[in-house]
Amino acid sequence: MARKKSSTAALTIVEEDQPHHLAGFLPQTPVGSLTPLRGNSPITRHAPRNVSLYLGWAVKPEASLKVLLVPLILYLNWELVSPLLARFIPKSNSYFSPDLPNPFAQFFLLSHRVPSSSDSDPRYQKGWSDLLFIAYYVVFWSLIRESLGKYVFKPLARSFNIRRKKFDRFAEQGYAVVYFAVMGAWGFRIMGQLPTWWYHTEAFWIDYPHWDMKPELKRYYLMQMAYWIQQQLVLVLGLEKPRKDYYELVAHHFVTIWLVGWSYLINLTLIGNAVYMSMDIPDTWLALALGLNYLRAERAKIVAFAVLLVAWTYFRHILNFYILYSVWFEYDLIPESSRVWIWANGTYLNWWMKYQVFIPLLLLQFLNIFWYFLIWRIAIRGLRTRNVQDERSDNEDDDKDEDTPHSRSKKDD
Repeated sequence: MARKKSSTAALTIVEEDQPHHLAGFLPQTPVGSLTPLRGNSPITRHAPRNVSLYLGWAVKPEASLKVLLVPLILYLNWELVSPLLARFIPKSNSYFSPDLPNPFAQFFLLSHRVPSSSDSDPRYQKGWSDLLFIAYYVVFWSLIRESLGKYVFKPLARSFNIRRKKFDRFAEQGYAVVYFAVMGAWGFRIMGQLPTWWYHTEAFWIDYPHWDMKPELKRYYLMQMAYWIQQQLVLVLGLEKPRKDYYELVAHHFVTIWLVGWSYLINLTLIGNAVYMSMDIPDTWLALALGLNYLRAERAKIVAFAVLLVAWTYFRHILNFYILYSVWFEYDLIPESSRVWIWANGTYLNWWMKYQVFIPLLLLQFLNIFWYFLIWRIAIRGLRTRNVQDERSDNEDDDKDEDTPHSRSKKDD
């Protein structure tokens, strides 16, 4: 009985905790309501984030743009200068060759093309230069994140009179909508080029190892890895105000990075694409519903939330159960010659790797079921209390008020 009460209390905390990433589906105070203005409350301005000089690229779009331009400029210089040098350096020189590839291309272009692949169907394999590519796009995602927040979503929040202390949270949801919508659509497009199209799960294992990747698949996979590393850095380095579920998010990002990196290393990118897409599409609607909640667009939020429930059910449960079924029952479709761990051959799926693949996916499904239950609980509670004024906003203002347009005008009067 005590355990049941503690579980219920924990769920209630998640629902009512505004900084929690799943909170915020209950109706907000509508625009133009008779809610009293709090112009007499003290004004608290948000202090700028103090970060190390070496981490400025993570929070300042101007700094991240400069970092991104360095390899591009060096790449262009090499392209312009190397033909000129080739005219003056003897061909017998062993340190320079006009056919030497541009060493700066590997920062933002794919590396390790399979030499035997044709120009009409180029293929790529994994290699050490992929680490440089990932590092470059960690900075790239920082630029996109901070630029969208600074120049798009925070001005939008200001125009909708969203309270200033919620600017960052609203910007985070806006960035999440953009990221997951783009990556979800991109994953959909890539799956259309693969034998796994619409979760034809047998193709996960037939003809393994799938070490030669289509260029789009490799770029997609590495950019996903870069995104999650960037998100983890933001949390671990304290570059934003921590959430109440800080440690859970750190653990989630760590496990995600581990799964992405592991699947890339052992040539399971086909199943990885299927899992990614099943996660990104529902996350788009989750972030959209939360963003609309901040905008107090109640009808649009309800529509987005209804779509979220359908998308979450189908993608995160039905399709993920297909994937789990495939790992458990179709694993033996792997060619007999590939059921050994031989690093040089790119084969890693021996008998015990079946459990190594299945167990993390099963744990992920348990986590999805918990969130699914929580979202339904929030939805039911929202339907029951739809006409109840949101008291959390006022409670938050008791601690810290923000410099809203209303409070500024009242102060000026």
